[in-house]
Amino acid sequence: MISPRRLLVPAALGALVVLGVLAVLAGGADDSPGLQGIGVLLVLVAAGLAVRAVRRRRDRR
Repeated sequence: MISPRRLLVPAALGALVVLGVLAVLAGGADDSPGLQGIGVLLVLVAAGLAVRAVRRRRDRR
């Protein structure tokens, strides 16, 4: 059986990426560089957390 955490982490990271992309798009439409920066930061954090999760999973094996 697949653990809930194993499903929750990719879903949360995917939601973070979608939120970041939407923030970049909304910031571009509203000409708001701060909102675009927050969106880029969200995407970068999600990528970093994804790499961390993959590395931890590999170390456990």
